[in-house]
Amino acid sequence: MSESVERYAAAGVKGISVWQNAVEGMSHAQAGELIRRSGLDVVSYVRGGFFPHTSQQEREKAIDHNKKLIEEAAALGAPLIVLVCGASPDQPLETSREQIQAGIEAILPLAQQMNVKLAIEPLHPMYAADRSAINTLAQANDLSESIGSPSVGVAVDVYHLWWEPNLEAEIKRCGKNGHLLAYHVCDWKVNTIDMLNDRGLMGEGCIDIKKISRWVDDTGFDGYVEVEIFSNIYWQEDQQHFLNKITQAFQEKV
Repeated sequence: MSESVERYAAAGVKGISVWQNAVEGMSHAQAGELIRRSGLDVVSYVRGGFFPHTSQQEREKAIDHNKKLIEEAAALGAPLIVLVCGASPDQPLETSREQIQAGIEAILPLAQQMNVKLAIEPLHPMYAADRSAINTLAQANDLSESIGSPSVGVAVDVYHLWWEPNLEAEIKRCGKNGHLLAYHVCDWKVNTIDMLNDRGLMGEGCIDIKKISRWVDDTGFDGYVEVEIFSNIYWQEDQQHFLNKITQAFQEKV
């Protein structure tokens, strides 16, 4: 954590989202203080969700886990939690979607009490079996509107949504309702070799990131543009070199 925030700050990065497993050897309050002392903002806490299960006991366990995440996010000073909503291959997608809404509504009172927002992140359909039954921005918009709370919104990630029909209209809808809470960028490599960990640097793939970014800007979104690249390839190289590549690609392609 300390090395990361030092190098990010030196590279001109202004904010970071914190994954739960990154807070090791210190309390969440200490981690938040370390980040802010380095001149960075805590953008969000990652990741909650995974509500659907065929077992009632497992669903209750997921709700308890998400409540713990909300408390940790508050201690960290994170304004929101990103939700990877989950899915179960052993039940219909419709059932999983009902359980997702029920799960979010179950943790919402605590989120409101702790002043932590919940950002539903729709995932690409290739993850529909076991990672998320919310696969389009239209579905995420429907869900956040159905819940109807200013504490619930959406995280837009170009990797998951670049292909979606009517994406511009759905981004506009999301922004108009005040539900656009986070914006993530990377690129889709045409010959991807791993469903999860082969994302590309901006400009390395086929996503028209500048166009989507304009749509996001047009909503009045004033939050951070976050780079989120899961890559077994890039994680194997010198991470300062990777960071340099990220900042260059960000300046040129976003």
